[in-house]
Amino acid sequence: MRWEELEQQPCSLARTLSVVGDRWTLLVLRECFLGIRRFDEFEKRLGVTRHVLAERLKKLVEAGVLDKVAYQQRPLREEYRLTAKGRDFYPALLALVNWGDRHMSGSEGAPIRHIHRSCGKPMHGVSVCSECGEALLPGDVALEEAAALRGQLLPAHWQARRAEENP
Repeated sequence: MRWEELEQQPCSLARTLSVVGDRWTLLVLRECFLGIRRFDEFEKRLGVTRHVLAERLKKLVEAGVLDKVAYQQRPLREEYRLTAKGRDFYPALLALVNWGDRHMSGSEGAPIRHIHRSCGKPMHGVSVCSECGEALLPGDVALEEAAALRGQLLPAHWQARRAEENP
């Protein structure tokens, strides 16, 4: 599979990576969630080259993750704002932060605490089942291919496992 062809794959993770699958894009999104909107602010905070930043912002706009909105007419100046699609990425970004806090922090611990505004307590995001609310662990989730793709995406051992679960 070639990097340029990820968006063509019948896999949601591959398609997601085709939009957000590099470090600069994820850091741009981090800054967006911190309220950064203007090109020069991104450039200053990230230390990324103008060319790379412009490419990443353009890609996020083309993917519908960010909107370009004029904040000044003469001369025209635009800023970048998260769309609903962009805001929906927050749980994924929070999951990456949680993993980093747990496995990549030094002895000083997590560099930033996340406080839930509703209860005022420090928190970390948890993936839960949308139906019953139980926390999700990898062994708790079975996979099933869409009918049109059956037998094409999951490794053979998943196919055998599924057959054992549903005789």
